Amino acid sequence: MAAWWRAVRGVLLDISGVLYDSGGDGGGTPIAGSAEAVRRIKASGLKLRFCTNETQATREKFVEKLQGLGFDISVAEVTAPAPAACRILKERGLRPHLLVHNDLVPEFAELDKANPNCVVIGDAAENFTYANLNEAFRVLIGMEKPVLISLGRGRYYKETDGLKLDVGAYMKALEYACDVEAEVVGKPAKPFFESALAEMGVLPQQAVMIGDDIVNDVGGAQQCGMRAVQVRTGKYR
Repeated sequence: MAAWWRAVRGVLLDISGVLYDSGGDGGGTPIAGSAEAVRRIKASGLKLRFCTNETQATREKFVEKLQGLGFDISVAEVTAPAPAACRILKERGLRPHLLVHNDLVPEFAELDKANPNCVVIGDAAENFTYANLNEAFRVLIGMEKPVLISLGRGRYYKETDGLKLDVGAYMKALEYACDVEAEVVGKPAKPFFESALAEMGVLPQQAVMIGDDIVNDVGGAQQCGMRAVQVRTGKYR
């Protein structure tokens, strides 16, 4: 065992591409050995946080699906972008125009969305139509100081039937068209990792991030002062 591993007190686990591949009739397929790995981490006494950029469902529905796939996981253990974004929107008095997946919309139910003064973009999947992107563009271009909040910036992810474009590709399109830099909520943003560490009560040097994305998982964690491990599943190439 490497000497640094002895200092680890907490583990941050990515979900998509690490624990399971999403998609298909059953909502996804667990990666071999992943459910047992989660059980062993919990049994070891290490603190565990599931750190995901998942934005195609509310945390409750996402966790329900994972439980159905055999994972020992609860909503309280999941750090995800949408709740973090809602806190930011409330703190800054922002009224979002949402370009997100239909199943994520309930996360924003308590926010005022009339006369929007910002755009929030997530992994909208089939909602990424020209009409919807153009509507978001028009909202942004009509602002004196456009505010674009992106729930992650991933380039692509893996489902059971292959690779899929992620929110980052569409975020970049709006950045270019509106000459604006998006505020990223989710991995690899430093505050997102810091929030997960605070929820576990461990310091960066006491934690390790495990993910399949060399930029958003590994790179983001390292910029925060954590160790990180890339698995050879999911989007790994």
